[in-house]
Amino acid sequence: MVDRLLGLLKVRVVRGVNLAVRDSRSSDPYVVLRMGNQKLKTRAIKNSVNQEWDEELTLSIEDPTIPIKLEVYDKDTFTADDPMGDAEFEILSLFEVSRTDLAGIPDGQVIRKQVPSRQNCLAGESNIKWVNGKVVQELCLKLRNVESGEIELKLIWVDVPRAKGSSKTT
Repeated sequence: MVDRLLGLLKVRVVRGVNLAVRDSRSSDPYVVLRMGNQKLKTRAIKNSVNQEWDEELTLSIEDPTIPIKLEVYDKDTFTADDPMGDAEFEILSLFEVSRTDLAGIPDGQVIRKQVPSRQNCLAGESNIKWVNGKVVQELCLKLRNVESGEIELKLIWVDVPRAKGSSKTT
């Protein structure tokens, strides 16, 4: 399966903003990322609806057209964890930018913009940039199926060494 690996996606779960209350006055939220058969999660943060995770999760990318699902839950000790909303985001644009020739691009340069639409969960415009030799995208996702909440993420594309006989298209 390594032959199909296109790269790694580092997803920094930065923070949650105005998340829903699921316990008496607060929540103990954590984030789950799903892509295909991969499932990763952050640690739970106690008693917070505006928390800073600043936690990095890494997904192996074989097909950049598969959307990444994000779910937020309230950690409970004696009962099932309560859902606190979900969102979905695409990485195809980020992948396409990573495959272009970025030689000579100034640091911090915006290469592509994504705007909120009915087809995505973006809370605001999201820029794909060239930062310190890496393709980076910061985005804020508006949670669905819940009364309030947003999750801020930072995506970083990581190329992997190619197998013999294959080459990166530039």
